[in-house]
Amino acid sequence: MMAPAPSPWWAPERHRDRRPALLARNAIQNALRTWFAKEGFIEAACGQLAVSPGNEAHLHAFATEEIGTDAARRTLYLHTSPEFAAKKLLAAGETQIFDFARVFRNRERGPLHAPEFTMLEWYRANAPYEAIMADTGAVVRIAAETAGARAFHWRGKTCDPTAQAERLSVSEAFARFADIDLGATLDEAGNGLSDALAAAAAKAGVAIGSNETWTDVFSRILVERVEPHLGLERPCLLDRYPRCEAALARACTDDPRFAERFELYMCGVELANGFGELTDPVEQRQRFEAEMAEKHRVYGERYPIDEDLLSALAHMPPASGVALGFDRLVMLATGAPSIDTVLWTPAP
Repeated sequence: MMAPAPSPWWAPERHRDRRPALLARNAIQNALRTWFAKEGFIEAACGQLAVSPGNEAHLHAFATEEIGTDAARRTLYLHTSPEFAAKKLLAAGETQIFDFARVFRNRERGPLHAPEFTMLEWYRANAPYEAIMADTGAVVRIAAETAGARAFHWRGKTCDPTAQAERLSVSEAFARFADIDLGATLDEAGNGLSDALAAAAAKAGVAIGSNETWTDVFSRILVERVEPHLGLERPCLLDRYPRCEAALARACTDDPRFAERFELYMCGVELANGFGELTDPVEQRQRFEAEMAEKHRVYGERYPIDEDLLSALAHMPPASGVALGFDRLVMLATGAPSIDTVLWTPAP
Protein backbone atom coordinates (compact mmCIF):
# COMPACT_ATOMS: atom_id res chain seq x y z
CA MET A 1 0.00 0.00 0.00
CA MET A 2 1.44 3.35 -1.05
CA ALA A 3 1.87 6.08 1.56
CA PRO A 4 -0.40 9.07 1.06
CA ALA A 5 1.14 12.06 -0.68
CA PRO A 6 2.14 14.85 1.70
CA SER A 7 -0.22 17.79 1.84
CA PRO A 8 0.82 20.86 -0.20
CA TRP A 9 2.72 23.62 1.56
CA TRP A 10 -0.33 25.89 1.36
CA ALA A 11 -2.62 23.45 3.18
CA PRO A 12 -3.81 25.42 6.25
CA GLU A 13 -2.70 22.78 8.76
CA ARG A 14 0.76 22.55 7.21
CA HIS A 15 1.14 26.32 6.92
CA ARG A 16 0.15 26.63 10.57
CA ASP A 17 3.07 24.38 11.52
CA ARG A 18 5.52 26.30 9.31
CA ARG A 19 4.37 29.80 10.25
CA PRO A 20 6.47 30.29 13.44
CA ALA A 21 9.67 29.64 11.46
CA LEU A 22 8.52 31.97 8.68
CA LEU A 23 7.82 34.77 11.14
CA ALA A 24 11.23 34.17 12.72
CA ARG A 25 12.73 34.44 9.24
CA ASN A 26 11.22 37.90 8.81
CA ALA A 27 12.41 38.98 12.26
CA ILE A 28 15.96 37.81 11.54
CA GLN A 29 16.00 39.59 8.20
CA ASN A 30 14.80 42.83 9.79
CA ALA A 31 17.39 42.56 12.58
CA LEU A 32 20.17 42.01 10.07
CA ARG A 33 19.06 44.96 7.97
CA THR A 34 19.30 47.12 11.09
CA TRP A 35 22.80 45.80 11.85
CA PHE A 36 24.07 46.39 8.32
CA ALA A 37 22.71 49.94 8.39
CA LYS A 38 24.49 50.64 11.69
CA GLU A 39 27.69 49.31 10.13
CA GLY A 40 27.38 51.80 7.29
CA PHE A 41 26.26 49.39 4.56
CA ILE A 42 23.93 50.31 1.72
CA GLU A 43 21.36 47.73 0.61
CA ALA A 44 21.65 47.04 -3.10
CA ALA A 45 19.03 45.26 -5.19
CA CYS A 46 21.08 43.44 -7.83
CA GLY A 47 19.21 42.40 -10.97
CA GLN A 48 18.47 38.71 -11.42
CA LEU A 49 18.97 38.52 -15.20
CA ALA A 50 22.57 38.20 -16.34
CA VAL A 51 24.56 37.52 -19.49
CA SER A 52 26.56 35.01 -17.43
CA PRO A 53 25.19 33.20 -14.38
CA GLY A 54 28.67 32.60 -12.98
CA ASN A 55 31.68 30.70 -14.27
CA GLU A 56 32.25 27.91 -11.78
CA ALA A 57 32.34 24.44 -13.26
CA HIS A 58 29.84 22.79 -10.93
CA LEU A 59 27.29 25.60 -10.65
CA HIS A 60 24.24 25.10 -12.86
CA ALA A 61 21.92 27.86 -14.00
CA PHE A 62 18.42 28.41 -15.34
CA ALA A 63 18.46 29.87 -18.84
CA THR A 64 15.80 32.08 -20.35
CA GLU A 65 15.38 34.05 -23.55
CA GLU A 66 15.05 37.77 -24.11
CA ILE A 67 13.06 38.87 -27.15
CA GLY A 68 13.89 42.40 -28.25
CA THR A 69 11.56 44.94 -29.78
CA ASP A 70 13.02 43.93 -33.14
CA ALA A 71 12.22 40.25 -32.37
CA ALA A 72 15.94 39.49 -31.98
CA ARG A 73 16.57 36.80 -29.39
CA ARG A 74 19.40 36.25 -26.95
CA THR A 75 19.97 33.89 -24.05
CA LEU A 76 20.05 35.34 -20.56
CA TYR A 77 20.38 33.53 -17.23
CA LEU A 78 18.92 33.83 -13.76
CA HIS A 79 21.94 34.59 -11.63
CA THR A 80 23.38 32.01 -9.24
CA SER A 81 24.75 34.84 -7.08
CA PRO A 82 24.63 38.67 -7.16
CA GLU A 83 28.44 38.68 -7.14
CA PHE A 84 29.09 39.96 -10.65
CA ALA A 85 26.60 42.82 -10.31
CA ALA A 86 27.86 43.69 -6.82
CA LYS A 87 31.45 43.93 -8.05
CA LYS A 88 30.34 46.34 -10.77
CA LEU A 89 28.80 48.48 -8.03
CA LEU A 90 32.12 48.45 -6.18
CA ALA A 91 33.83 49.55 -9.40
CA ALA A 92 31.23 52.32 -9.65
CA GLY A 93 32.26 53.67 -6.26
CA GLU A 94 30.16 51.92 -3.63
CA THR A 95 32.23 50.81 -0.65
CA GLN A 96 29.96 48.74 1.64
CA ILE A 97 26.96 46.97 0.13
CA PHE A 98 24.71 44.04 0.96
CA ASP A 99 21.86 42.27 -0.81
CA PHE A 100 19.22 39.77 0.25
CA ALA A 101 19.29 38.35 -3.26
CA ARG A 102 16.91 35.83 -4.76
CA VAL A 103 19.19 33.41 -6.59
CA PHE A 104 18.63 30.32 -8.71
CA ARG A 105 20.63 27.11 -9.04
CA ASN A 106 19.72 24.14 -11.16
CA ARG A 107 20.42 20.52 -10.23
CA GLU A 108 19.99 21.42 -6.55
CA ARG A 109 17.18 20.14 -4.33
CA GLY A 110 17.19 18.48 -0.92
CA PRO A 111 17.01 19.20 2.82
CA LEU A 112 19.72 21.88 2.46
CA HIS A 113 19.19 22.86 -1.18
CA ALA A 114 16.44 24.57 -3.16
CA PRO A 115 16.46 25.68 -6.80
CA GLU A 116 15.37 29.18 -5.71
CA PHE A 117 16.65 30.59 -2.43
CA THR A 118 17.95 33.73 -0.70
CA MET A 119 21.62 34.61 -0.64
CA LEU A 120 22.72 37.26 1.83
CA GLU A 121 25.80 38.70 0.19
CA TRP A 122 27.91 41.64 1.32
CA TYR A 123 31.16 43.40 0.43
CA ARG A 124 33.64 45.73 2.11
CA ALA A 125 35.99 47.73 -0.11
CA ASN A 126 39.54 48.22 1.14
CA ALA A 127 39.07 45.70 3.94
CA PRO A 128 40.92 42.44 4.66
CA TYR A 129 38.87 39.31 4.48
CA GLU A 130 39.32 38.84 8.20
CA ALA A 131 36.84 41.73 8.53
CA ILE A 132 34.30 39.73 6.54
CA MET A 133 34.99 36.70 8.73
CA ALA A 134 34.19 38.81 11.79
CA ASP A 135 30.97 39.96 10.11
CA THR A 136 29.79 36.37 9.72
CA GLY A 137 30.13 35.86 13.45
CA ALA A 138 27.99 38.92 14.12
CA VAL A 139 25.36 37.79 11.62
CA VAL A 140 25.10 34.35 13.23
CA ARG A 141 24.80 35.80 16.72
CA ILE A 142 22.06 38.21 15.64
CA ALA A 143 20.10 35.38 14.04
CA ALA A 144 20.37 33.27 17.18
CA GLU A 145 19.41 36.11 19.50
CA THR A 146 16.44 37.11 17.35
CA ALA A 147 15.15 33.54 17.17
CA GLY A 148 15.82 32.91 20.85
CA ALA A 149 18.17 30.03 20.00
CA ARG A 150 20.81 29.23 22.61
CA ALA A 151 22.25 26.53 20.35
CA PHE A 152 21.96 25.46 16.72
CA HIS A 153 21.09 21.84 15.95
CA TRP A 154 21.21 19.76 12.77
CA ARG A 155 20.84 15.99 12.57
CA GLY A 156 22.20 15.29 16.02
CA LYS A 157 24.98 17.89 15.86
CA THR A 158 25.12 20.99 18.03
CA CYS A 159 26.89 24.34 17.75
CA ASP A 160 27.01 27.36 20.05
CA PRO A 161 26.31 30.43 17.85
CA THR A 162 27.86 32.77 20.42
CA ALA A 163 31.20 30.93 20.65
CA GLN A 164 34.38 32.27 19.07
CA ALA A 165 34.86 30.53 15.73
CA GLU A 166 37.73 28.14 15.16
CA ARG A 167 39.87 29.14 12.19
CA LEU A 168 41.21 26.06 10.44
CA SER A 169 43.07 25.93 7.15
CA VAL A 170 42.00 23.38 4.58
CA SER A 171 45.46 21.79 4.81
CA GLU A 172 45.14 21.47 8.59
CA ALA A 173 41.67 19.96 8.21
CA PHE A 174 42.85 17.37 5.67
CA ALA A 175 45.74 16.42 7.93
CA ARG A 176 43.57 16.20 11.05
CA PHE A 177 40.56 14.35 9.67
CA ALA A 178 41.97 12.39 6.71
CA ASP A 179 45.71 12.15 7.51
CA ILE A 180 46.50 13.68 4.10
CA ASP A 181 49.27 16.21 3.33
CA LEU A 182 47.32 18.39 0.93
CA GLY A 183 50.23 20.68 0.10
CA ALA A 184 52.18 17.71 -1.27
CA THR A 185 49.47 17.26 -3.93
CA LEU A 186 49.82 20.81 -5.34
CA ASP A 187 52.40 22.24 -7.71
CA GLU A 188 54.05 25.63 -7.17
CA ALA A 189 51.16 27.47 -8.84
CA GLY A 190 48.52 25.75 -6.76
CA ASN A 191 47.36 23.34 -9.45
CA GLY A 192 46.35 19.89 -8.30
CA LEU A 193 48.56 16.85 -8.93
CA SER A 194 45.95 14.18 -9.58
CA ASP A 195 48.10 11.09 -9.07
CA ALA A 196 49.48 12.40 -5.78
CA LEU A 197 46.05 13.10 -4.30
CA ALA A 198 44.60 9.84 -5.62
CA ALA A 199 47.42 7.92 -3.93
CA ALA A 200 46.91 9.82 -0.67
CA ALA A 201 43.17 9.19 -0.81
CA ALA A 202 43.64 5.48 -1.40
CA LYS A 203 46.04 5.29 1.55
CA ALA A 204 43.43 7.05 3.69
CA GLY A 205 40.78 4.53 2.64
CA VAL A 206 38.72 6.91 0.48
CA ALA A 207 37.20 5.09 -2.48
CA ILE A 208 37.70 6.90 -5.81
CA GLY A 209 37.00 6.16 -9.46
CA SER A 210 39.66 5.52 -12.08
CA ASN A 211 38.94 8.69 -14.09
CA GLU A 212 38.43 11.18 -11.28
CA THR A 213 40.30 14.49 -11.42
CA TRP A 214 42.16 16.17 -8.57
CA THR A 215 39.08 18.31 -7.94
CA ASP A 216 36.82 15.23 -7.87
CA VAL A 217 39.01 13.55 -5.27
CA PHE A 218 39.42 16.76 -3.26
CA SER A 219 35.65 17.20 -3.11
CA ARG A 220 35.07 13.59 -2.10
CA ILE A 221 37.56 13.82 0.78
CA LEU A 222 36.12 17.15 1.87
CA VAL A 223 32.54 15.87 1.92
CA GLU A 224 33.21 12.43 3.40
CA ARG A 225 36.05 13.01 5.84
CA VAL A 226 36.24 16.72 6.68
CA GLU A 227 32.85 18.46 6.60
CA PRO A 228 31.13 16.17 9.15
CA HIS A 229 33.64 17.36 11.78
CA LEU A 230 33.32 21.11 11.15
CA GLY A 231 31.35 23.52 13.30
CA LEU A 232 30.69 21.12 16.16
CA GLU A 233 30.23 22.90 19.50
CA ARG A 234 31.57 26.14 17.98
CA PRO A 235 31.56 27.66 14.47
CA CYS A 236 34.44 26.81 12.14
CA LEU A 237 36.02 29.04 9.51
CA LEU A 238 37.63 26.68 6.99
CA ASP A 239 40.31 28.88 5.47
CA ARG A 240 43.01 29.07 2.77
CA TYR A 241 41.62 26.87 0.02
CA PRO A 242 43.93 25.56 -2.71
CA ARG A 243 44.11 28.18 -5.43
CA CYS A 244 42.57 25.82 -7.97
CA GLU A 245 39.48 25.63 -5.73
CA ALA A 246 39.05 29.41 -5.45
CA ALA A 247 38.37 30.82 -8.90
CA LEU A 248 37.30 34.25 -7.63
CA ALA A 249 39.74 34.72 -4.75
CA ARG A 250 43.17 36.33 -4.71
CA ALA A 251 46.24 34.27 -3.85
CA CYS A 252 47.64 34.26 -0.32
CA THR A 253 50.69 36.51 -0.12
CA ASP A 254 52.74 34.04 1.90
CA ASP A 255 52.00 30.98 -0.26
CA PRO A 256 50.51 31.45 -3.74
CA ARG A 257 49.46 27.80 -3.88
CA PHE A 258 46.56 28.81 -1.65
CA ALA A 259 43.93 31.52 -1.89
CA GLU A 260 42.02 33.86 0.42
CA ARG A 261 38.85 31.81 0.51
CA PHE A 262 36.97 30.66 3.59
CA GLU A 263 33.76 28.83 4.36
CA LEU A 264 31.76 29.07 7.59
CA TYR A 265 30.48 25.77 9.02
CA MET A 266 28.07 25.11 11.85
CA CYS A 267 26.77 21.65 12.79
CA GLY A 268 28.61 20.28 9.75
CA VAL A 269 26.55 22.56 7.49
CA GLU A 270 28.26 25.03 5.17
CA LEU A 271 26.67 28.45 5.75
CA ALA A 272 28.89 30.96 3.97
CA ASN A 273 31.59 31.25 1.32
CA GLY A 274 33.89 34.29 1.42
CA PHE A 275 36.84 35.70 -0.50
CA GLY A 276 39.55 38.25 -0.54
CA GLU A 277 38.38 39.27 -4.00
CA LEU A 278 40.49 38.78 -7.12
CA THR A 279 40.60 42.07 -9.06
CA ASP A 280 43.12 41.21 -11.79
CA PRO A 281 41.04 40.92 -15.00
CA VAL A 282 43.73 38.96 -16.85
CA GLU A 283 44.03 36.30 -14.17
CA GLN A 284 40.26 36.25 -13.67
CA ARG A 285 39.73 35.54 -17.37
CA GLN A 286 42.22 32.67 -17.22
CA ARG A 287 40.44 31.17 -14.23
CA PHE A 288 37.02 31.53 -15.83
CA GLU A 289 38.25 29.87 -19.01
CA ALA A 290 39.74 26.99 -17.02
CA GLU A 291 36.47 26.55 -15.10
CA MET A 292 34.42 26.55 -18.29
CA ALA A 293 36.76 24.04 -19.92
CA GLU A 294 36.15 21.74 -16.94
CA LYS A 295 32.41 22.35 -17.15
CA HIS A 296 32.41 21.42 -20.82
CA ARG A 297 34.45 18.29 -20.08
CA VAL A 298 32.07 17.11 -17.36
CA TYR A 299 28.68 18.44 -18.48
CA GLY A 300 29.10 19.27 -22.18
CA GLU A 301 28.21 22.95 -21.80
CA ARG A 302 29.74 26.35 -21.11
CA TYR A 303 28.44 29.68 -19.85
CA PRO A 304 29.53 32.98 -21.42
CA ILE A 305 32.16 35.09 -19.72
CA ASP A 306 30.83 38.47 -18.59
CA GLU A 307 33.13 40.84 -20.43
CA ASP A 308 31.55 43.78 -18.64
CA LEU A 309 32.64 42.28 -15.31
CA LEU A 310 36.24 41.90 -16.49
CA SER A 311 36.21 45.55 -17.57
CA ALA A 312 34.85 46.56 -14.16
CA LEU A 313 37.54 44.62 -12.27
CA ALA A 314 40.16 47.01 -13.62
CA HIS A 315 38.36 49.82 -11.74
CA MET A 316 37.36 47.85 -8.63
CA PRO A 317 39.19 48.62 -5.38
CA PRO A 318 40.65 45.86 -3.21
CA ALA A 319 37.70 44.26 -1.46
CA SER A 320 36.45 41.30 0.49
CA GLY A 321 33.03 39.70 0.23
CA VAL A 322 30.95 36.79 1.40
CA ALA A 323 27.80 34.94 0.35
CA LEU A 324 25.74 33.41 3.15
CA GLY A 325 22.84 31.01 2.66
CA PHE A 326 20.15 32.95 4.50
CA ASP A 327 17.62 30.11 4.43
CA ARG A 328 20.15 27.71 5.98
CA LEU A 329 20.88 30.23 8.72
CA VAL A 330 17.15 30.49 9.48
CA MET A 331 16.90 26.69 9.49
CA LEU A 332 19.60 26.35 12.12
CA ALA A 333 18.27 29.24 14.19
CA THR A 334 14.73 27.85 14.25
CA GLY A 335 15.51 24.12 14.34
CA ALA A 336 13.67 23.57 11.06
CA PRO A 337 14.13 20.09 9.53
CA SER A 338 14.54 21.25 5.91
CA ILE A 339 14.98 24.34 3.80
CA ASP A 340 11.40 24.16 2.49
CA THR A 341 10.17 24.73 6.05
CA VAL A 342 11.61 28.26 6.07
CA LEU A 343 10.65 29.27 2.50
CA TRP A 344 7.39 31.22 2.36
CA THR A 345 6.52 29.60 -0.96
CA PRO A 346 8.74 26.59 -1.75
CA ALA A 347 9.63 25.89 -5.37
CA PRO A 348 7.14 23.69 -7.26
